[in-house]
Amino acid sequence: MGSLFHWDQTNQRNHINLIDPLGYLDFLNLMMHSTFVMTDSGGIQEETTVLGIPCLTLRDTTERPITISQGTNVLVWNDTQKIIDEAFKILDRKGKTGNHPELWDGKAAERIVEVLLKE
Repeated sequence: MGSLFHWDQTNQRNHINLIDPLGYLDFLNLMMHSTFVMTDSGGIQEETTVLGIPCLTLRDTTERPITISQGTNVLVWNDTQKIIDEAFKILDRKGKTGNHPELWDGKAAERIVEVLLKE
């Protein structure tokens, strides 16, 4: 069971909904339609960068530093005030924006085939 936080702009209320585990495509769809994501997962740090969705990572380090230097990821560790500050920056449209890192264009397979054909 996971959790999903939802802010209802219309009624100015927030909700935490418990959800069953999702398959990859359903979870990707959920991320694509999120204002931001909070995670401790390295894979999600990468996916949010590709999707252009702000990501708050609840860790003090990452094995994916490119998601911080070029992407949408911010390390907030377990610092409650930093989590709140960064979340409000995002909601106020002043949060970190990122770019797709070089070669994160979904064409890796094509480049691999080109290299193999040359050999």
